Amino acid sequence: MAEQAEPAVPATQAAPWTWDLLLLLTLPPLFWAGNFIVGRAMRGVVPPVTLSFLRWAIALVLLLPFAWPALRRDWRQYWANRWRVLGVSIVGVAAFNTLVYTGLQTTTATNGILLNAFIPILIVLLGALFYRQPIGLLQVLGMAVSFAGVLTIITHGQWQRLAGLAFGSGDVIVFSAMVCWAVYTLWLRAIPAEIDRLGLLAVQMALALLVLAPLYAWEWAGGARVVWTWPSLAALLYVGIFPSVLAYLFYNWGVARAGAARAGLFIHLMPLFGALLSVLVLGERLHGYHAVGMAAILGGIMLSTRRMSRR
Repeated sequence: MAEQAEPAVPATQAAPWTWDLLLLLTLPPLFWAGNFIVGRAMRGVVPPVTLSFLRWAIALVLLLPFAWPALRRDWRQYWANRWRVLGVSIVGVAAFNTLVYTGLQTTTATNGILLNAFIPILIVLLGALFYRQPIGLLQVLGMAVSFAGVLTIITHGQWQRLAGLAFGSGDVIVFSAMVCWAVYTLWLRAIPAEIDRLGLLAVQMALALLVLAPLYAWEWAGGARVVWTWPSLAALLYVGIFPSVLAYLFYNWGVARAGAARAGLFIHLMPLFGALLSVLVLGERLHGYHAVGMAAILGGIMLSTRRMSRR
């Protein structure tokens, strides 16, 4: 479906950096970091396809009353851009989350975070290869510094640990999810900005549920069941509200205003937020390498945003 997407708007035409735009792009990785923690914690409690299906079912029920006016107004726009809307719904909503939850069944959280850190790089590379998006020197440098910060956190400041990381089938599944998200970000930019993002998000969820329904039925027929407890219910409500409705809505708005490459770079904040949430939720401790890694991540983002704001 790549041939149906128009080239993304160049960075020179993207909105200037403002506090509200920075907030729009900072909150999604915070909510998604929590989603990774919940997804890993619910391993063995909620089957992966079931988790994805129930997540979007909850999200759609909550979002639909607010999105209904936009759905009625823009339905002709959805039909005119039907292949683009279908494409982003499949790769960014149905496929991405199901692949992540499936991969987390067999891979470690460390490997999942490492693979997630490739998303900004994939966005820039795919954007340059298929959409002729320019890559500046400071953008490359900022990406490298930010990625080095991610590796610092993952390896606990001991880079020789990279040689000991083992990758298996779960890692391949998670990496394929990262490719889906990079494609989603690039395709999302091609959807006309005049289409209301609240209604668009509801359409994406509905289409994703249609795609996931037969897979959910197949998983159910195979005997996979939810272990219902208060924690599992709370976890489902979290993934149905914060990383599904709020994060996607903010990210959609952020991509529309900032462009794919600039928005994608903020995904490097996920390991930072993941470390902080581990302290708050799991009782883990912060170490010096966390501070170094976080500083590098933020420094890399500042380098890239500074370069782009001057263009």
